Amino acid sequence: MSRRRFFAPPDAFKQKTVTLTSDEAKHLRDVLRLKQGDEVYVFDGAGKEFRCVVSDWKRDEVTLVECEQVAPPHLESPLDMTLAVALLKGDKFDLVVQKATELGITRIVPVMTRHADIHLRDASDGEKRVNRWRRIALEAAKQCGRARVPEVDMPAEFAELITTAGDSLRVMFSEREGRSLEQVIADSDAEGRQVKAHRTSVTALVGSEGGWANDEITAASDSGWSIVTLGGRILRAETAAITVSVLLQHAFGDLR
Repeated sequence: MSRRRFFAPPDAFKQKTVTLTSDEAKHLRDVLRLKQGDEVYVFDGAGKEFRCVVSDWKRDEVTLVECEQVAPPHLESPLDMTLAVALLKGDKFDLVVQKATELGITRIVPVMTRHADIHLRDASDGEKRVNRWRRIALEAAKQCGRARVPEVDMPAEFAELITTAGDSLRVMFSEREGRSLEQVIADSDAEGRQVKAHRTSVTALVGSEGGWANDEITAASDSGWSIVTLGGRILRAETAAITVSVLLQHAFGDLR
């Protein structure tokens, strides 16, 4: 039988007890109709998972006891991957968040670009969208067996992102002016040897369906990003983001 998994943040665990609240408590009590003494699993979103026993509940919370740390259903990828994607309209970004979580992405960054499909009205608009994406990431982690929930950042300006991505391999995917991913991987090590064995951190940047402005490609290249073009087909932005996640997890992670 598959695990009945619930989420509680790390600070909710007190010794060998944890309290589920709001939607998690309601799901346990009203949807699954679990009873005192039933076994459940709780993950903290930071990589830990616990086997617990249902003790008792109040109106809007459930207390679990005898919590013991266990191995999550699936190990995390060894690749620390950030997926930065231009803001997409409709439910396209929802899909990217869901599938990126399933594919083991560590961090997701919405990016405000020149040709982004949508433009935020104000800060509250961005906060509302991010809260939704964080809920989607949580539900996807619960479903796919991850104990770590990807971080979903507040939307970043393109110019800020390309200068603050750190020391990871930084790859910008573009419909033009790029090399193959295979060539970039081969060249990413100064000596051109054993790059896969040493690469642990990658940041991938995917644009909108409107593509990149010329000056954005130039700015990224000048800031040390490798420009990559994927084959001979033009992909929708959400398809490109998922494809990029698969390719990089295959190259450097645990997707075989």
